[in-house]
Amino acid sequence: MKDYLATHNVVVRSSNYELYADLSDRMMNIIGRYCSNQHVYSIDESFLHFTGQVNWHELGREIRQSVWQEVKLPVGVGFGITPTLAKAANHAAKKLDGYEGIAVIKDANDAISILKQMKLSDVWGIGSKLSKKLELLGLQNAYDLAQQAPRQMRRFHSIVLEKTVRELNGEVCFSWEDVKQDKREIFSTRSFGKRITDKYSLKTALNAHADIVGRKLRKQGALVKKLMIFAHNSPYDTQFIKRSFLYEFAMPTSDTIVIANAVSSTLEKLFIPNVQFFKCGIGAIELHTASFTQLSLLDKSLDKPAVMQVYDQINSRYGIGTTFTASSSMTEKWRMRRDFLSPQYTTRWAHIPQISC
Repeated sequence: MKDYLATHNVVVRSSNYELYADLSDRMMNIIGRYCSNQHVYSIDESFLHFTGQVNWHELGREIRQSVWQEVKLPVGVGFGITPTLAKAANHAAKKLDGYEGIAVIKDANDAISILKQMKLSDVWGIGSKLSKKLELLGLQNAYDLAQQAPRQMRRFHSIVLEKTVRELNGEVCFSWEDVKQDKREIFSTRSFGKRITDKYSLKTALNAHADIVGRKLRKQGALVKKLMIFAHNSPYDTQFIKRSFLYEFAMPTSDTIVIANAVSSTLEKLFIPNVQFFKCGIGAIELHTASFTQLSLLDKSLDKPAVMQVYDQINSRYGIGTTFTASSSMTEKWRMRRDFLSPQYTTRWAHIPQISC
């Protein structure tokens, strides 16, 4: 594709995670000025919970203008009387004609014109599979969904769908805890910058993923009981070879060292000589809540919470990767390729633009 892209002046850029994360933090701080009750939903979405009446359109324009002036990011602002209607308004602000980046749903009647223009899959929490099931009932858009009997939708699918219908009709059902649910599975996977053919490089790559999964588990307050470990070559190779193993801990854990030892114990079964490995990863597929875990009379936990607390504090203060397990030392062989990386203007002194007068 290289020559074709060059002919059409396509700009190619590698993933610049450091820049994305910093711009996201700056954007969230700006948005947070307008309301003390803020919930950061993802890297590019945030909820604000207002009380009282204000000029919503004027406030939306002010938020958009501030974010654009300070970080040069175009954003859409949607106001709604429930979280689901706020998401619907945000969809209208960005996707529907006539809203120019700002949409307001003050009551259920305001929602009608927007919901009639939204696909079922555009509704927050309605995935592609569920939307297809709803279409079998004769529903065509979000407005049709809002007209259904909530309890009937609960029997049809789940209580979450019932709450979604109620929210589309102006009844607040979701709290922040419902909005941001804990993950049921935690994965860390990545393709290699260069093919891996030696056992040592595969081990360090897998243990780097163990470090990431351990950190995410502790952040969520979760423990893993079953761990999936896999590695494979490229699906475009002459013969696709994939090895995966399931490791079950005697006691659920979130300790990076314990997870890394489990990964290392499967290496002999996972590694295949003369195979050019293209990707590997691990996944925590059975999670337990740390505060409600059943202990064992026979098995003793190998976790060292105090060590992991210091481990996380160092990486939180000085940056992720400051402290790491020796077995996860990154090598150029499996480091992600980012040959077309744009400058990290906001986090590296050397990348600040220079002006010569």
